[in-house]
Amino acid sequence: MANIKSQIKRNRQNDKKRLHNRVFRGAARTAVTAARNAMSENEPETKETVLSAISALDKAAEKGVIHKNNASRRKGRLMKRLAAFLAAPPVAEDADKKKKAAK
Repeated sequence: MANIKSQIKRNRQNDKKRLHNRVFRGAARTAVTAARNAMSENEPETKETVLSAISALDKAAEKGVIHKNNASRRKGRLMKRLAAFLAAPPVAEDADKKKKAAK
C-alpha cells in the first residue's frame, strides 16, 4: 500500500478507470465472438451481428480502451471473413437439400 498521498489518489483513479475501460473492452470482445459464432453457424442475421461488433470496436477505440489501429485491424479481419462467408454458398442448407432429395 502506498504511503504518499498523491500515489494513493493515483491508485484510486487507476482502479476507477480500469473498471470503466473493462466495460467497453468486454463488450467489444463479446460482440466479436458473437459475430464469429454467427458466421460459423450460418445464421441469417450474420451481417447485422458483424456490424454491431464493428460498432463496439469503434466505441472502444473512441474511448481509448483499445488502440485505433487495433480496432481497425480487427474490423478488417471481420469484414474479410464476412465477405468470404457471403461469397461462399451456405454449406448447411445444401446438405439439407441433398438429404431431402435422397428421401
